[in-house]
Amino acid sequence: MLKKINSPLIGALLLLFTLKGNSQNGTGSTRYTATNKGKVFVSWGGNRAAYTKSDITFKGEDYEFTIKDATANDKPKGWHIDYINPARITIPQTNFKLGYFFSDKYSLALGVDHMKYIMTMDNNRVVDGYIDLPADDVGSIYNGVYDQQNFFVSKEFLRFEHTDGLNYVYLELARRDDISSLFNIQNTDKFQINITEGIGAGILYPKTNTTLFDRDRYDEFHVSGYGLSLGAGLNFTFFKHFFIQGDLRGGYINMGNIRTTRNPSEGASQHFFFGESVFNLGGIFRI
Repeated sequence: MLKKINSPLIGALLLLFTLKGNSQNGTGSTRYTATNKGKVFVSWGGNRAAYTKSDITFKGEDYEFTIKDATANDKPKGWHIDYINPARITIPQTNFKLGYFFSDKYSLALGVDHMKYIMTMDNNRVVDGYIDLPADDVGSIYNGVYDQQNFFVSKEFLRFEHTDGLNYVYLELARRDDISSLFNIQNTDKFQINITEGIGAGILYPKTNTTLFDRDRYDEFHVSGYGLSLGAGLNFTFFKHFFIQGDLRGGYINMGNIRTTRNPSEGASQHFFFGESVFNLGGIFRI
């Protein structure tokens, strides 16, 4: 009697374990790419950036003036070995992200967008404010009261760059959705297509390269303000663990504490919107 009871029970248990094993090995209905919860991802890439016009205010003991509607460009490196050369890795415009999926679709990530910002120089700009430097100061040739005055901003007067760089360090909450079925892709463990959307907030940590009135520049990293961002991307994952991703990101940057010279009483401030296109390579693994 005991034998008759145990035989079907043992058979059922064996079938259950077989199905579970097949599922975990990817031969059943559950694939590795079916869920993201518990996975860690890391990516590295490059960017191009664009910026809106901004009013840049410079303040010191003997001057306070604003350059209106200043324009700026990024500094693209193109396809170059410097992106993976540890000794020169800060020269190109780069992007790093490390994240964790705390649910199937949602992740939290730490990102660093290393953009570059170079103010357009040798142009006429409207300047408002005053400069009243001592007569023996080399910059005293620019002394005067400027009331919405058209002024030629030369390289001798000012060079203003966030080229080491315009570093946006942020936390991002993002969502990822698998859209492979729209392209009739059946085995997502071999190839998967995802769309991503995210919202971020963080600090600006630049090394600002500024020469004002021929003064020595303050060539150190410093917290200068904050940023907010929104982004969306298209992710292509290969063989479960490796991906290529393209992102479009835009946001707002407010830098109220830009160091310009070695004198702590001197500085600058500005705020503007930015747009960024990003190309990343990365990996994703379960821990």
